[in-house]
Amino acid sequence: MRRILWFRRDLRTNDNPLLSLEGEVLPIFIFDTDILASLKADDRRVTLIFNALTKLKLSLQERGLDLALFYGKPLEVFKWLLSQNTYDEVCASGDYDTYAITRDRDVSHLLPFNRLRDTYIFAPDEVLKSDGTPYLVFTPYYNRAKLLFTPHHMVAYPHAQQQRVEFEYHFLHTISETGHSIKPIALESIGFIPQPLTPMQHLSPEDKLDLFAEKIENYSHNRDYMALNATSGLSTDLRFGTLSIRSLLRWSVLQKKRGIDTEPFFRQLIFRDFYAMLLYHFPHLSERNFRYPFKGVPDETAFNAFCTGRTGVPIVDAGIRELLLSGEMHNRVRMIVASFFTKNLLLPWQWGEAFFAAHLNDYDAASNILSWQWSAGTGVDPQPYFRIFNPYTQTTKFDSEGIYIRQWLPQLATISAKTLSNEASLSALHLNDYPPPIVQHKKSAQDALAYFKNSYSDL
Repeated sequence: MRRILWFRRDLRTNDNPLLSLEGEVLPIFIFDTDILASLKADDRRVTLIFNALTKLKLSLQERGLDLALFYGKPLEVFKWLLSQNTYDEVCASGDYDTYAITRDRDVSHLLPFNRLRDTYIFAPDEVLKSDGTPYLVFTPYYNRAKLLFTPHHMVAYPHAQQQRVEFEYHFLHTISETGHSIKPIALESIGFIPQPLTPMQHLSPEDKLDLFAEKIENYSHNRDYMALNATSGLSTDLRFGTLSIRSLLRWSVLQKKRGIDTEPFFRQLIFRDFYAMLLYHFPHLSERNFRYPFKGVPDETAFNAFCTGRTGVPIVDAGIRELLLSGEMHNRVRMIVASFFTKNLLLPWQWGEAFFAAHLNDYDAASNILSWQWSAGTGVDPQPYFRIFNPYTQTTKFDSEGIYIRQWLPQLATISAKTLSNEASLSALHLNDYPPPIVQHKKSAQDALAYFKNSYSDL
């Protein structure tokens, strides 16, 4: 059998279902112009992907294979491939957001599509209620997932005997409606500028796991404290599949054998599955509220202040600066930032989701969309609008010494930790290079509650 192996969110050779299929194979990756068209030339994620592809290509070559790189619309790429040779099927791991489902369906009309299981622990229709409907609350989903979880979910895919299809592998193939051309394999060939990466972003997933092994014992408590650097640092690797979810689960089992309580970390991995399941079953969540008619109050001035880290609320601005400068944002800070955006500023959650989508290295449509709906009180969570984080209380609790804030806002290096978590003190500073808070927390929270109550009064 002759197969096209379409690498997407699985940029590795270890424990990859694509490499468990025997026969003649053509491994490919497509720089999808439908996706790239919305990105800026300095988008850091394209550098991350390109670096991962370079490693993948070398790893495949060590196995006697290679990786063909394409630039174009997936449908046009597959039309061109089929005009050059015959193939029995295209194989790819599951990708469940709305665009991916539509894209894969269109390709399946050209060639039999073999969807493989890889991206998440569970398939989106695997953990359901007894009546076959999807769970809307996480805890029952989590309890059911634990009951269904077996060692089979951790089994590694073996490498099969494969022979590569003859092809011009050492070029970047540009495919369009007007034809085919080849270019040198370089980011510049597709209109992007290589970006500098942080030392952590240069580490392999294996090295990151070694670092996490030193921290996982205190993960449950420490992960909320920004300055402790206590999270796994693996979200981008899971997003692009440079690390398989099964190998991470097997690693977790080894930690458990060391006497480590891995349940809190496992719970976070299941949350990732939960959100993917929800977006699969309710694709309209990508744009529309699930429960309540919250539209927000569009305010370009407030939005611009938020997007440039100039709200005058240090913990919020530090998070934005971290995002803009590194493509990362601590998970606790994401919740604080999103709450401030939707509740204190009353901005439409879709604006915030799109801003994150444009900058997060680990951007995952399901996790991002559902998290923003959670913050806005419009999602599947039964607790609605009255959940409002106090950014100053959050600072006192999770960055009490102001270490995280000063790391990303050096203009506040001489400001005391007590001031950084006190709204009145910040308002009285009058700094030349940092603004006062653009809203007062208490008043804006009260306004938000009134807005939501008024919006929902007729429900």
